[in-house]
Amino acid sequence: MWQSSPPGSIYDYIRVASFSIGADGLIEQWSRRAAGLFGMSSAEVVGRDPVEAFMPAELRPDAHRAVSEILDGKEWTGLVPFRIPGENAVRGLAEIYVMPSETETGERAALCIVVDVRALRRIETDLAASQAIFGQSPFGFVLFGTDFTVVRANKRFATVFGGEADDHRGRTVDDYLARPEAERLSSTLRRVLETGDAVTDLQLVGTPPGTTGRRHWSMNLYRVHSGAGRPVGIAGLATDVTQRHIAAREAASARRNLALLNEASARIGNSLDLETTARELLDVAVPGFCDLASVDLYQGLLTGEEASPASWGRHHQESGTGSAELRRVAHASAVSDALPEVFAAGTGSGAEGAGDTGPPALGSVHRYPFHSPCAVALRTGRVEDVPGDERGFVHSTLAVPMVAHDVVVGLVQFSRTKGSESFGERDRALATELAARAAVCIDNARLYRREHERALILQRSLLPPGDPEAAGLDIACRYLPGNTATEVGGDWFDVIELPGHRTALVVGDVMGRGLRAAVAMGELRTAVRTLALLDLEPAEVLSALDEVARGLGTPGGGERSDGFGAGGGAQWPSRAAHKSREADLSEVYLATCVYAVYDPVTRRCTFANAGHLPPVVAEPGEPALLLDVPPGMPLGVGGEPFEEVEVELEEGALLALYTDGLVESRDHPLDEGLDAFRQALAEPSQPLEDVCDHVLTTLDTRHGEDDIALLMARIQGLAPDAVGDWRLPRELRSVGRARELAREQLTAWDLDDLVDTTELLVSELVTNALRYGEGEIRLRLLRDRTLVCEVWDAGLVQPRRRRARDTDEGGRGLQLVGLLSAAWGSRRTPRGKTVWFELALPDGAPAAELSVEQLLSMY
Repeated sequence: MWQSSPPGSIYDYIRVASFSIGADGLIEQWSRRAAGLFGMSSAEVVGRDPVEAFMPAELRPDAHRAVSEILDGKEWTGLVPFRIPGENAVRGLAEIYVMPSETETGERAALCIVVDVRALRRIETDLAASQAIFGQSPFGFVLFGTDFTVVRANKRFATVFGGEADDHRGRTVDDYLARPEAERLSSTLRRVLETGDAVTDLQLVGTPPGTTGRRHWSMNLYRVHSGAGRPVGIAGLATDVTQRHIAAREAASARRNLALLNEASARIGNSLDLETTARELLDVAVPGFCDLASVDLYQGLLTGEEASPASWGRHHQESGTGSAELRRVAHASAVSDALPEVFAAGTGSGAEGAGDTGPPALGSVHRYPFHSPCAVALRTGRVEDVPGDERGFVHSTLAVPMVAHDVVVGLVQFSRTKGSESFGERDRALATELAARAAVCIDNARLYRREHERALILQRSLLPPGDPEAAGLDIACRYLPGNTATEVGGDWFDVIELPGHRTALVVGDVMGRGLRAAVAMGELRTAVRTLALLDLEPAEVLSALDEVARGLGTPGGGERSDGFGAGGGAQWPSRAAHKSREADLSEVYLATCVYAVYDPVTRRCTFANAGHLPPVVAEPGEPALLLDVPPGMPLGVGGEPFEEVEVELEEGALLALYTDGLVESRDHPLDEGLDAFRQALAEPSQPLEDVCDHVLTTLDTRHGEDDIALLMARIQGLAPDAVGDWRLPRELRSVGRARELAREQLTAWDLDDLVDTTELLVSELVTNALRYGEGEIRLRLLRDRTLVCEVWDAGLVQPRRRRARDTDEGGRGLQLVGLLSAAWGSRRTPRGKTVWFELALPDGAPAAELSVEQLLSMY
């Protein structure tokens, strides 16, 4: 098949030329390539001696001899220098192959084939360079033909995929890569061949023959053209980037781990709750680090046992019976909430108490067998690998002990399901760090819970339990500590029962907040109760309490009364002024207090104030008012006496005692808060609990800035028919008259069961008043929740209980009073003293009789 040579063939590069020599030694034919090579046209050369035509003069003799030999029939090949016409002294070098020939008449002639040696040298150089690049390249080099079969491959390529370089000729991409990767490479080759657009950094993954490890390659592809621009194939340069891929993956893993640690720092430990902290850990770990996770904490930690954390599991570890009891407090799954069994599949934990059908349920208590990985991790404090199960969902699990301050507080398990990478050393380190951070937060939460419970016990022990009860009063109270973290503060209130069905109402505020203020408050509250039981007047109670407060702390320097006003306390001092001194008097316990004593018989209330805000009274149908009670100085300042104010309150009136946290804040001055408080008491006839709630929801208390204590009492005086009051002359027959009056009054009250005891005890008290007292005698009986009998006289000598001698005819009256009454005592009055006893009202059961031992104790 004849066809023209395509452009860019090899002949275009080596420039092969030809000419012929006749029998006469002259040039007969001159090809166009010869004209191009020697630069001489056919007209200039034909008919001339070739030696004379283009050879240098000094070489012509030898050349003539060579031509003669050729015409004699000898073949010859050699290098012949020639002068390049038009290039002055420049000479060329031609390789000539001379073949003897014959003319049609049988004469000797010659055919000469000429190649420019310079072109040959250039081709040799190009081939050597190509071979060096292709054959000696450290990269895998492969040339695909237009049919996408391998035309040529270098040694590096053969080293990776086996055999010799020539063995790869004719192979396709399917011989090297799995189907998905092969199809992707084939489509890329097709696109490069069709468009001519090169592709760089094509990522391919495969497994070389004879190996098990997956390799990663980066491949550059470009289309190869002939000299005339015709596509002849696609060249591919492949670089093994497996190590780079591993390094990039490790770098990405390190960045991920760092991001997880940063996230853990921000999200774990935001609350001081054990369960919440455990859930925060799992929120960070799933799904960023693992597919499944769970947290178990020691049961002793959760129940608040006082034993040290190290002892929670010591008994079981020493006895070899397994781990101590743990409770599952959190679990999380990124797989499916409908597949809880994945928590058990492949974990190998074998938790006891979780049942045979699955892992421990959330909130369940369980143990791990002694030799299980989980128990070993808890025992040693080291991370343990939990064996997987080929049939399960989980193939890799880490049991990580939660260690805080060298103490294990629990266990966290991180699991990855099939399809995810197994945990490596870097993952183990990250898991340990995550568990340690959560463990510290959990241990802090444990310590906080312990201290919080202790603080609450302290606080609750210092406040009245439940809703206090008092004769002639309906009482409701609220306490809101400003320190919401510990729920303890320095505010307090109290309701104290006094003899004669009277009640002491107390509200106080130690300057400062937190546990330290609560301790000071507790000491002052105890002192108030002790002083109240002495039945002192309100002003006397505050004076004695001031001495107690002055002894609680050590002055921090300067006069303790500075900055608290002067002039006898004409106005109650600013609470802000007191608090501004707190830093300078940090070791001095300063407090404000209102002490009031209410008598339900007269509905009169006596107030004394130590630097506290004034009481508020809201009478039916009237706006609430601030009582004008001289404020005095705060407790702990000293130097000023306290004044008393006695106020008669109407039936149904509302009395409110409170602390400044209710009416004062940074954004609202005190006067505005007091006005708002008075307006909130506009409807005092509502149920008292509703009134308290209305006050707290109406006022802008800014809860958290200061403690709040609110004590409210509705006045309900004793009914006139519940009081018996008589005056007796100072004569012996008054004893009998007293018994008679008592009997009649108890009969009118339907308290016949108490008549005999009351007559006996009244007789003893009136007799003592005649014998040891002075002035007129007053007898009063009060019926409320109990029966109270009071005997008044003008004498100042207090009765004293003593043991009578065997020969004494008397002296046993007070012993009898003590044995037969529920309580008894005496108190001073402005005009003498009062001796009283109290009897419980009958409940239908027969009255208890004195035992022989009790009767003999009087002798």
